[in-house]
Amino acid sequence: MCELNHCATGPAPKMAALPKATVLDLSCNKLTTLPSDFCGLTHLVKLDLSKNKLQQLPADFGRLVNLQHLDLLNNRLVTLPVSFAQLKSLKWLDLKDNPLDPVLAKVAGDCLDEKQCKQCASKVLQHMKAVQADQERERQRRLEVEREAEKKREAKQRAKEAQEREVRKREKAEEKERRRKEYDALKAAKREQEKKPKKETNQAAKSKSGSRPRKPPPRKHTRSWAVLKLLLLLLLCVAGGLVACRMTELQQQPLCTSVNTIYDNAVRGLRSHNILQWVLQTDSQQ
Repeated sequence: MCELNHCATGPAPKMAALPKATVLDLSCNKLTTLPSDFCGLTHLVKLDLSKNKLQQLPADFGRLVNLQHLDLLNNRLVTLPVSFAQLKSLKWLDLKDNPLDPVLAKVAGDCLDEKQCKQCASKVLQHMKAVQADQERERQRRLEVEREAEKKREAKQRAKEAQEREVRKREKAEEKERRRKEYDALKAAKREQEKKPKKETNQAAKSKSGSRPRKPPPRKHTRSWAVLKLLLLLLLCVAGGLVACRMTELQQQPLCTSVNTIYDNAVRGLRSHNILQWVLQTDSQQ
């Protein structure tokens, strides 16, 4: 068994030189802290840190799992690290003359004799295990709160994304409907444009046909011209005969005498418009 007593004032020995030490006395050294590698002395069974100025123990002090005897008399400790609950081999503990937390001081007791120091070790271990359990529950509660908060954030994000998808879907549908209406309106306008010239052509044709005077049937027109041609031909013949009967030696002939008589009667009739009225009435009747 390796033991080391170091009661003189001064710095603590280097831990690298004490890898398998089982007993270590660092009392009366005015220590305010312990080295960072101190808790690597896992073979320690008895440790005396009394009459120093320690304000706290290392957070991983619980690594000293073989520790059975611990003297922390007359330091400046207020609390113990939670890992203290892992010192399952601890049988003796002295915490007198420390400004302990009231709850911890009540649990530790007076530690005036061997029996009380053993009771102190047992009660403090139980207390620290309860503190560790409380802290673990609190840690789990915080983790649960964080998980619930994360779930809510994720649900909120999913809801937001779903809402954005719905908005994009609705906007897409509205855009599609707007384009369809525009297309239908263009088609309707095109159809109206195509119908308009036809209607205008039909209306123009109707108005044109309504404004023109109705032409007489071709047959009646042809007949009127035929009658006029016959009359002209007859007049030419009559005129030729009249010229022959009035201007030549034939005027003394009986036929010419009759023709001259007819001519004189005709001239008188024309002067009275009887023949012209008769021609116009015949044409209108036809």
